[in-house]
Amino acid sequence: MTDSHITQGGAGNPVAPEGTRTAADVVTPELITRLTRGVGGSGTTVSHTPFTGEVLAAALPESTPEDVATAFENARAAQRAWAATPVRRRAAVLLRFHDLLLRRQPEILDLIQLETGKTRLHAQEEIQGVAIVARHYGRKAAAYLRPKGHLGAVPTLTKVTELRQPRGVVGLIAPWNYPLQLSVGDAIPAFVAGNAVVMKPDTETALSALWARELMVEAGLPAGVWQVVIGDGPVVGPAVVERADYVAFTGSTRTGREVAQAAAARLVGCSLELGGKNAMLVLRDADLARAVDGAVRGSFASAGQLCISIERLYVHESIADDFLERFAARTKAMRLGTALAYGAEMGSLVSERQLETVTRHVDEAVSKGATVLAGGRARPDIGPYFYEPTVLDGVESPMAVCTEETFGPVVSVYRFRDEGEAIERANATSYGLNASVWTKDARRGRAIAGRLRAGTVNLNESYAAAFGSVASPMGGMGDSGLGRRHGSEGILRFTEPQTVAQQRLMPLGPAFGMTDEKYADFMTRSLRALKALRLR
Repeated sequence: MTDSHITQGGAGNPVAPEGTRTAADVVTPELITRLTRGVGGSGTTVSHTPFTGEVLAAALPESTPEDVATAFENARAAQRAWAATPVRRRAAVLLRFHDLLLRRQPEILDLIQLETGKTRLHAQEEIQGVAIVARHYGRKAAAYLRPKGHLGAVPTLTKVTELRQPRGVVGLIAPWNYPLQLSVGDAIPAFVAGNAVVMKPDTETALSALWARELMVEAGLPAGVWQVVIGDGPVVGPAVVERADYVAFTGSTRTGREVAQAAAARLVGCSLELGGKNAMLVLRDADLARAVDGAVRGSFASAGQLCISIERLYVHESIADDFLERFAARTKAMRLGTALAYGAEMGSLVSERQLETVTRHVDEAVSKGATVLAGGRARPDIGPYFYEPTVLDGVESPMAVCTEETFGPVVSVYRFRDEGEAIERANATSYGLNASVWTKDARRGRAIAGRLRAGTVNLNESYAAAFGSVASPMGGMGDSGLGRRHGSEGILRFTEPQTVAQQRLMPLGPAFGMTDEKYADFMTRSLRALKALRLR
């Protein structure tokens, strides 16, 4: 696309050309019937597209608590045979799914865009993420889950093996902002560990999850192993938590606390990826061109509706003016659009609620003295929930945008004098999900990263480097959650460790005519010898 194809919408960000295809071309009654086959629902509900606010899917099944109970019954019946399937055969399903996903991505790109309002490139990032996860666990699951030998109570006499048993049926509550990546992406390790899944996607983005389920079944997953229930969060969500053997939740910190309390009351485990107020630090020696690019990606991907996106930007005072001039210019030039095609650089917010939060944060900050360097206004000429990518300067506490998660295309800029000050200010939040450090000195960057209170830290990248490195754990500290996705922790959370200890030759007690006193003396000398041999 060339600049000559861009039309200007008033005095704000330029608008990319509209596409020729519409929601009606993609989401047909036949598609909805196909994708919802097997989804239990005593009623019906609808979903909408943020691009226009109009109805997208007119007849989605709406589940009741009774429907959720039935879904768990069906999942438990299917899980037993699935758990008995060798892990390498389960992993082969993931690798077939990987290939099908990449081959059929135009279908899911349309659905993601229509359900979330994001650009095609940002939708494609979800496909990248899911493909990486499917490949990783498809190749590594057998190693993560294999029996492991451990040193026994008495070396050579006690043989110990650690097994990993599936938890059973996992309750997975997925959010609306990344409907493919945070649904099937989290389900993949649960499946390959031998579990079934009952998933509650957000109603407004259920089609993406249902499409992924259909593709996974085509790849070889037994249909009963993945159950989907759809409905109002406060009704269906608790019903899922009440029956699951483990709960994986991604969403707000407020709801995450409720999920954790409900899971704890039943003595079942849970993992929670919650909110963030993520910081980006631009040091005085940073490559400004790269840092500006990173700030644009990190702040405005998916219109800022990303748990790990950048909302606070700390720039060294010696380079702040130059950086901000470039950053504001890039932000003002971003193309906004609704087309089901590549070209736009930022899409829509997902709902009226998100638009209200963004508007409130920006308007309040401005009323209390903040300056808008770019953006700062809604764009109803493009769509009902569009808001321009916004850069704020002069933000101070107690402005809401300073401390509360905005979850929209708004970033606040702060100047700092020394790195210790920047680290302290970046850590001055109850959240601890993601952070970003920009410097040409890799050693100094790593040292600063180690002092930041965040589950992931990216050097010279905003969020994708850490999130895409799926062999390593990803998750939050503090109010940003519990547990980790990805890597060994991302799959082992869906298992119960089981220790099998075999005692040989002699028991762990008096034997061969020993008195209690002689046995105690023998064990005391043995323990001293084991320490001297440096056994662990």
